[in-house]
Amino acid sequence: MRSVLTLRLAGPLQSWGASARFTRRTTEAAPTKSGVIGVLAAAQGIQRGDDTALARLGALRFGVRIDQPGTRLRDFQTAHHADTGKSMPLSERFYLADAVFVAAVEGDGTLLRELHDALRNPVYPPYLGRRSCPPSLPLELGLHEGGELEQVLREEPWQAARWYRKEQRRQASVPVSILREARPGEQHADVLRDQPLSFAAEHRHHALRGVVRTAVDVPHSQAATPARPVPAHDPFAALQEESN
Repeated sequence: MRSVLTLRLAGPLQSWGASARFTRRTTEAAPTKSGVIGVLAAAQGIQRGDDTALARLGALRFGVRIDQPGTRLRDFQTAHHADTGKSMPLSERFYLADAVFVAAVEGDGTLLRELHDALRNPVYPPYLGRRSCPPSLPLELGLHEGGELEQVLREEPWQAARWYRKEQRRQASVPVSILREARPGEQHADVLRDQPLSFAAEHRHHALRGVVRTAVDVPHSQAATPARPVPAHDPFAALQEESN
């Protein structure tokens, strides 16, 4: 039976790059499939060179809803060689600040149950595109057995932060964008090179993927509230315990 697994991607900073050119590292306006599959692979403890295990995750159908678009930030970074003291070229990095997304993957129910459990007890700490971007809230939202990607993304409660919802309170509903993976043979306007084929350090490889963009109005009444308790979450607590 096919099911849908939903994730909440929220944090002070996120960065989802689909391309990089020399010292300029950009970010897409929404999480990429390769980035979210990387989060799931890390949760399961899949090694970078295990392309067979990665292929199971890459076959999942992917979609994302932009609940809080955030603000694009630019940063400059440099580094020095410890041995020579020589400076590396200045690099330009882009981030999304205060963004919130609902990501979803659709596929075999057994695999998604395994991924749901892994998100609750990840082998490696999760991060939102880059290691410097830890999540501020638990990633897992829920497992929708027998669900369908488009329907789940339309019906999932609005995950925007409380301060952002207050700014939109004069509206009965808020329009949000959904970017979902095109079905085979379906017409699509956008293409991204973010279909992961290999995460091996020596030759990361991605294929093109068709993306369909739609919009949906999310009622304020369907916003996530404290009635859905959010447990205390520190993704690095386990590392601190091991070091003590």
